[in-house]
Order: sequence, then C-alpha cells, then structure tokens
Amino acid sequence: MKPLICIPMGDPAGIGAEIIIKSLHQNNFSDTCRIAVIADQEYMERAADCCNIKVQFVPFSSGVQCPPSSIPLIHTPITAGSSIHYGQVSTEAGQAAMLFIEKSVELVNSLNAQAIVTPPINKKSLRAAHIPFIGHTEILASLTHTPSPMTLFQVHNLRVCFLTRHLSLRDACSAITQESVLEGIHQSINALESLGAHQPHLAVAGLNPHCGEGGQFGDEELLAIQPAVKKARYQGLHVSGPYPADSVFYQALQGQFDAVLSLYHDQGHIATKMVDFERTVSITCGLPFLRTSVDHGTAYDIAGTGQASEVSMTEAIRVAALYTDTPPSDTAMNHSHV
Repeated sequence: MKPLICIPMGDPAGIGAEIIIKSLHQNNFSDTCRIAVIADQEYMERAADCCNIKVQFVPFSSGVQCPPSSIPLIHTPITAGSSIHYGQVSTEAGQAAMLFIEKSVELVNSLNAQAIVTPPINKKSLRAAHIPFIGHTEILASLTHTPSPMTLFQVHNLRVCFLTRHLSLRDACSAITQESVLEGIHQSINALESLGAHQPHLAVAGLNPHCGEGGQFGDEELLAIQPAVKKARYQGLHVSGPYPADSVFYQALQGQFDAVLSLYHDQGHIATKMVDFERTVSITCGLPFLRTSVDHGTAYDIAGTGQASEVSMTEAIRVAALYTDTPPSDTAMNHSHV
C-alpha cells in the first residue's frame, strides 16, 4: 500500500482548510500516497464554500480508494466552534489547532501513518490557549518525546538546516558555541541521511560579514565555528566552511553542497524564500515520522476569502510522498522539484 499521510486542519481561523481543499481538489496524489485529513467537517465545508469548490467529504477508511472529487476525512469536532472567527486570534482557535495535531500523532501510531503534513498555526492563538509551545516542531517533539528534532527547508535544489530558529538575533548569536555548532553539524548530516543522501556534503554558513575577516568583524568564526567544523571533519563527516552567507546558499543551489547549515532564523529563511517563496517546504527530521509543512503563516488578512494559494501545501504533500514512498536516491533529492 502507498504510504499514509495525515493532514491536520491547522488553525480554523486561518487559511489551513482552504489550502487543503484546493490542493486535494486540484491534484491527484493517489499514485504516490494515501491521505487522511483530520478536521472538523463543518469548517471544511465552510472553507469549500469560500473557495467555491464542490467537494464531497467521505470518512477515511484505510485501504479504500477515495472516490474522485472527494476528500477522505477523519471528523474531529471543535467543541467551542462558535467562538472562532476568520482572522481573529482566540483561545478556541489555539485549542482546536492543538487538537488536530494531537489527533494526527495518535493516528500515526494507530494507522501506521508515515508522515504528517501541516498547514499553518498561529502563535498568538497558541499563547491565548496557554499552550506552552511556539510552533509545530516543539509540539511534535513534546508529543513524541523527541529531544532534538532537526528542521530543514527544501526548495528546488537547495536544502537549508537550522542551528537556531525562534530566538532573537542577540540570543541566536550567543547560542553559537563550538559545542552547539558541532551538534548542529551532526544533526544536519543525520537528517540528510534519513532523507536518502549518501555521504552528504554539508556547508556551514558564517555568522559575520565575510566570516569575520580574521576577527575584524567578530570572532565567532575563529572561536566556535571553525573549530567545530575541524572537529567534525576529524570525526569523518563531510563538512566544509564556514563560508560567507552572501554566497554559500547560491553555491548550494548550484549543487556544490547537499545542504547549508544556517546559523539563525532569517539567514536561511531569506535564502530559501528568495528562490521560490511558494514552493519552500519545511521538513522536520528525527521524529518517529516525517513531517513536512507549508512555509507561510495563517494569513488572517485573507482567511475566509478563498484567495489563499495552495501551492506550498501541494509541494509539502508531494515532498512527504517522495520521501516516504521509497527511500529516495541522491538523484531524487537533487531534483525533487522537477
């Protein structure tokens, strides 16, 4: 049987339901995977109306082919749905988003699903619901008791791993030590190997302009990054750097490296999103299952209008199917968008 992919609905006040419906309505994934959408059917029907799409929601049944123009659904009702409105932060929206994620993780175990593909959730609504996590990665790590999952971005031929993510720039700089960089290198290599890369070549981005110019513009390269790279190479890992951040991402896009280790959030986000904003996919490795995600927010400003683009959701499903159907070869990784 084709791998099973679970798709939670995301924040019901955002565009999650809309982009799921658009993606599944306009693409046939049956050749590569099976799909189960975890959502409140009423909200899915409302989103279909917003998108002016006629679609039938049918109960998901493992091993049963879904009829054309229908979406397999595991109905997960929202108990306080009347308090949720498009485009508005609320406790109820945060609770519902968490409910769909928890149900998806349960189904991974009970239905032997291989991947979860996530639409966006809203950090403010999570906070309003007193959920002590800032995003999917942290939630999934807690639910699966995974100590340190690795997030990487993929767009066309470029893959970017992240040493730090949701930290202020000041805190991210402080977090760059020889020990943390070495650990990030190991995690990145492991993540790439889990996706099928054989002896991947990882590049490490520099932190400072021109990698600090020998300490003239900062000493993190001299004190932390270079020693970590040297130690990783001594341990047998295929890693190079640090390289100036204004060139290394382009070099990786051209195929010189299998991935780049970005040192802070925006360093890697800007690089990938400038290549192709809509087709940048977030991949979380190290969990008991593969997780891919759209790389955009809940778009509260257009939620409920039917305007949201489904391209990133389609790409996230396609990448999840690629990496779970069969162990991908280096060729599959290097040409995953083609």
